[in-house]
Amino acid sequence: MSVRRSPRTSAADQALQRALAGEHAAAYGYGVIGAHLAGAQRASAAADWVAHQVSRDELAGLLRSRGAEPAAAAVAYQLPVPVSNAAQARALAVILEERVAADYLALVALGDSRLRQLGAQRLTAAAVRAAAWRGRTEPFPGLPPSALAQPGPRR
Repeated sequence: MSVRRSPRTSAADQALQRALAGEHAAAYGYGVIGAHLAGAQRASAAADWVAHQVSRDELAGLLRSRGAEPAAAAVAYQLPVPVSNAAQARALAVILEERVAADYLALVALGDSRLRQLGAQRLTAAAVRAAAWRGRTEPFPGLPPSALAQPGPRR
């Protein structure tokens, strides 16, 4: 996911564009996920797909209100895992939600309290969706495992 940047683009706009790019990719991925599920899981995938579309549209509107041009979605996205059955579809859902959670971390780190709150809310929503697809929660959603590594002994 590339984010368009210019020298005049603020850190907040860059973080919003990154979150938007993540939402574009997630909406695309859920189209693939839903095609491999049935029943309640398909209904869950459809609800998650709509949630990502709503978030995408809200981010685009927020960027426009800030005078920035929202990045358009790609025509297609390279999926991080092959998907040809329900188990692979569920695994893709977890990956997409983890990536979206990571994208929203940049908003949580900003000085603007409204954007921090938006980032925290969306990160939480992605973590809840990931936990539902995974079947369990994970500590510190959105952070890569390397960020959670124990520091060495202090001297």
